Amino acid sequence: MYEHLLDKNNKPTPIQVKEYLGENGVKHLLALKNFLQTNYHLLKEMRFPFGHSYGWGYKYSHKSSHLCYIFFEKGAFTFTIQIGDKQVNAVEKYLSDLSSTAQELWKNRYPRGNNGGWVHYRILYNYELNDVYKFISAKKKPIIN
Repeated sequence: MYEHLLDKNNKPTPIQVKEYLGENGVKHLLALKNFLQTNYHLLKEMRFPFGHSYGWGYKYSHKSSHLCYIFFEKGAFTFTIQIGDKQVNAVEKYLSDLSSTAQELWKNRYPRGNNGGWVHYRILYNYELNDVYKFISAKKKPIIN
């Protein structure tokens, strides 16, 4: 149902990305981009980073510090973030503010390091972006403009 853009040889154009994500996916992606631009010195790159499981997406960074990936899906996108061992305490402080879905994703994260890991969160609803903002803020404290 939520197919990824898996043809590495055909980099999607911005118009193709919008058509693929659909109206709600685009709306959620724009809200996320606005949050990132407001809180970080944002860099965005179109990438095909992890082979054929994830496909095309955006890599968002603050200066040279990686923040997250957004993988395009038909009608949605998946937010992917790596939380390092040094950032685990920051995530744990936000846990009670996260939705039950986000708490479960954190509990079952793909391990990385001693306590950190990767979280993959398919964004279908606007309220899920609050979880995404908390994960990003835990990884990298927002700058003050």
